[in-house]
Amino acid sequence: MADQRPDSARRDATGAEKAVALSYRPDEVDAPVVSAKGSGHVARQIVEVALAHGVPVREDADLVELLAHVDLDTVIPVDAFVAVAEILAYLYRLNGSPEGLARAANRATGEMQ
Repeated sequence: MADQRPDSARRDATGAEKAVALSYRPDEVDAPVVSAKGSGHVARQIVEVALAHGVPVREDADLVELLAHVDLDTVIPVDAFVAVAEILAYLYRLNGSPEGLARAANRATGEMQ
């Protein structure tokens, strides 16, 4: 199955922007993995690419703070499962199916590499 990639963005106490992108390939791994993350210019780029390709972006200060400490290409921590599951469920409803979200994510993934 293709990438399904919700993004999370926020500003920290200093005003610096942060963003984290997740990939989820249920046929390959049991949970989403952190596929991109950054602050400042990189965070803005992550969000811009996601939006340009129809990948929804959600602002969640607590979640991005938790996920920002996870290494790239690493499964999200158990502490984040409920929040990420709620986001994925919302996105599936919004896009009509996991495949609709996956098509948009694939376009964004190609541009970020």
